[in-house]
Amino acid sequence: MAGTRIALVTGATQGLGLALVEGLAARMAGGDHVFLTGRDPARVEAEVGVVAGRLTGAGAEVHGRVVDVTSTASVQAAADAIAAEYGGIDIVFSNAGSRMSPDRAPAEEVDQVAETYNHGALRMLRSFGPLLRPGGRFFVVASALGTLGQLDPRVRAPFERARSLDDIERIVESWRRAVHDGSATELGWPGWLNLPSKVAQVAAVRVAAAQRRERDLADGTLIAAVCPGLIDTAASRPWFTDMSRAQTPEEAARALLDLGLAPSVDPKYYGELVQFGAVLPWEGVATTPEVVSTT
Repeated sequence: MAGTRIALVTGATQGLGLALVEGLAARMAGGDHVFLTGRDPARVEAEVGVVAGRLTGAGAEVHGRVVDVTSTASVQAAADAIAAEYGGIDIVFSNAGSRMSPDRAPAEEVDQVAETYNHGALRMLRSFGPLLRPGGRFFVVASALGTLGQLDPRVRAPFERARSLDDIERIVESWRRAVHDGSATELGWPGWLNLPSKVAQVAAVRVAAAQRRERDLADGTLIAAVCPGLIDTAASRPWFTDMSRAQTPEEAARALLDLGLAPSVDPKYYGELVQFGAVLPWEGVATTPEVVSTT
């Protein structure tokens, strides 16, 4: 990634996304550009000012841009604008998420969860994946919960057969319909929306990477899902009684930034789910709450 580098983070007006923007800006060079994005124009503008005020010395220039990952038009417009201005992009963190509450029924939240975490990641992969320059990095922020071992065998098969982003989109829509019509439990879907949503995120990364693996490995480009671990945020606190081992957003961002800014990466990470430098097996199961990511 020689010369001017361009980075973009979605869901960047708070929590992990904001920490990623600040870390990128501090660690990238003068003349580089980092885009802080979110849905609310006022919050985007305010947080750009906050980050700029915290930075000292040389670093990348931080820009605000409104990107709503639940809108195909919004994501594509951002991609088109960056392509027109810079010709491509070097680092993408697809990080936007939707807050869930244990006090609400799954049917009340599944639409926003699916549109933000899942269709949002698909939109980012489709629009920004083609812009990724040689040696670039594209990360979908997911969770250690995003492995097939988290699912009932009855609902694993479609993920195992998936070969395209369209396939993943159909699986997500099938799950969403099942939640709405009340058949999800009978079909084998878990009651906690976070589980199928995270599996679908990681599955999307896997099929996208499989389609471009040979070319990307030849030029040092990395596409991966990443798990930052448990983060102490307002979104995660309702789900855990013990937050003593949770990280701050800034702490959680470090391993992701190290991977994203490394001059070279181990090919073993390509298309996989990575946490703290380790590849989490697609067939595996996370058993401890400290590996759960709620960003």
